[in-house]
Amino acid sequence: MTHTFYKYQGTGNDFVIFDNRDGKITFTTEQVKHLCDRRFGIGADGLMLLNTLPGYDFEMKYYNSDGRESSMCGNGGRCLTRFAHDRGIHRDNYKFLAVDGEHESTLGDHGWINLKMKDVSGIHNYHGDHVLDTGSPHYVKSVADVNSMDVYAEGREIRCSKDFEAKGINVNFVESDNRNIIVRTYERGVEDETYSCGTGVTASALVFAHNENGFNRIEVKTRGGHLAVEFDKTGEQSFENIWLCGPAVFVFKGEIDIISN
Repeated sequence: MTHTFYKYQGTGNDFVIFDNRDGKITFTTEQVKHLCDRRFGIGADGLMLLNTLPGYDFEMKYYNSDGRESSMCGNGGRCLTRFAHDRGIHRDNYKFLAVDGEHESTLGDHGWINLKMKDVSGIHNYHGDHVLDTGSPHYVKSVADVNSMDVYAEGREIRCSKDFEAKGINVNFVESDNRNIIVRTYERGVEDETYSCGTGVTASALVFAHNENGFNRIEVKTRGGHLAVEFDKTGEQSFENIWLCGPAVFVFKGEIDIISN
């Protein structure tokens, strides 16, 4: 069967999106994996369905490139908001449901999309590094020179270690400079470094604010571009009103035959 698809990216974190408001699209794990394959399919870090859900502007269904339904994707939520707007769902403030609960999003200036993330109530010390959940589980490690690292090798070693192997974890390496940070992320489900990870950028910014007082906005550089995280620090390890802000861009539209599995 032939389906129309749309390709979007947010700071290099790229997604295949299908408009499923009629509820007719269902994909198997192998089909999603094939569609995300960069040699044999369209190529993407993940795949999303724009679904209809009563009481919300839309529902976000997200799959990693390994074909499995995944936890929250921050850049994906921003790209799906842009896609919903491009498909005629026009709102000043969007309300949608994702796997980790309800989210809000807005259209910002200069093509940016602002996405409200879940509250964070715990940042846990792990052998001098930090672990927290921003909609997806994240490991945050401070490093001196992030650009010289082998993120694939070092990230995979942590992701596959005995404490994290079963459920997996996303691994972020962070270099800080005053009120700015540079983040590189190894993502579970993709099992490689991605150009950007929205929930990882959020986690890294909150860990930086956890260690340094006086911040309510952190500017973030990733391999794919610039993001910002805004928040209210409500306790030593608690944050509310967290917003992930950055660009979300339409790349191209096409058609593809979906092979039955």
